[in-house]
Amino acid sequence: MKFTFDRNAMINEISIAQEIISTKNALSVLSNVLLIAEGGTLTIKATDIKVNFQTKIPVDIEEEGSTTVLCDKFMGILSALPEGEIEFLLKDNDNLVSAVIRHTSKKIKYQLNCTSQDKFPEIAVAEKVSFFGVPAKELKSMITQTSFAVSDDETRYFMNGVYFEKKEDKLVLVATDGRRLAYAEKAVLAGVADFPAAIVHPKILNVVAKHASDEGNVSVAIVDKMIFFNFANYEFSATLIDGQYPNYARVIPESQAHSFKVLKTEFVDALKRIAIMIDKTGRIIFNLTPGVLTITSKSTDLGDAKEEIPCQYDGEEVSISMNYKHIDAPLKVMNSEYITFEFTEVMRAVTLRPEPAADYFHILMPMSAE
Repeated sequence: MKFTFDRNAMINEISIAQEIISTKNALSVLSNVLLIAEGGTLTIKATDIKVNFQTKIPVDIEEEGSTTVLCDKFMGILSALPEGEIEFLLKDNDNLVSAVIRHTSKKIKYQLNCTSQDKFPEIAVAEKVSFFGVPAKELKSMITQTSFAVSDDETRYFMNGVYFEKKEDKLVLVATDGRRLAYAEKAVLAGVADFPAAIVHPKILNVVAKHASDEGNVSVAIVDKMIFFNFANYEFSATLIDGQYPNYARVIPESQAHSFKVLKTEFVDALKRIAIMIDKTGRIIFNLTPGVLTITSKSTDLGDAKEEIPCQYDGEEVSISMNYKHIDAPLKVMNSEYITFEFTEVMRAVTLRPEPAADYFHILMPMSAE
């Protein structure tokens, strides 16, 4: 096996592979990337068993072949090498296979031990699968608005992913951890045949959101407990999370009697200052009076903090205790000048929306006052 490639082009692909591979066991073949050189093309594959990645780049092949190398070390070598053409040569010395990686115009050479591709897992291929297109920019926005809210409680594994479903001509993404819920929908599925609802691991969604261009479509397919995403020269796939997703519609209030609106930048700045004195419970208190929002944090060991900011509210005085992290996370992905909080009672669900309202929102459960 011998081929030559452009260093920068290879770095782009291996950096994505790094995001996919398993890092729990550096000695596992799952920490390796599979390289297949044939027909003037280098195929690159990476997997952690649940999430898979494949891409192809043109290379100058002198001798076809395949092998796997430790992804992190390969990336380290590529990053250390100067720009230009790099030669990859497979050598077999006393049954120890290694790759000689050297710069073609400078006297720099590395030798990296390899593992046979026979030990590398098979990656599912989307053959004879019906794909549908979703505008990349819209899909990326929906992922950003939801994926952060999945549960990390492995005993409730069915909430460890983003719920992905079709409602008429709308694509709907939902994520919840039981104390908050993120919802996004966009009418991007006109003419698309119905497909089964799926619980998708956030890892593959976040990689797609990071690397897909804002232009064009992402091709999506859901079949045989797998989901596939194709765009540019990239192919991603993942095993769907099994289980029954909660009936999220029951959590979404049909209407709420009260609301207040604040300037987002002013609210975010105030939260940051108040957060300095938050205790381990993460509790902050919103006290509402007409025209004024008072945000308070109290720590038995440290002290307290309080700040008043203007708000649009004309109801009776009320106090609501909220989890700071549950408010801070959606604020980071909301792109609006103003934000609105809607509520009915102090211990019932609060809805956080951009103002003016858009095609996403966040449901937050209040905390007890003490």
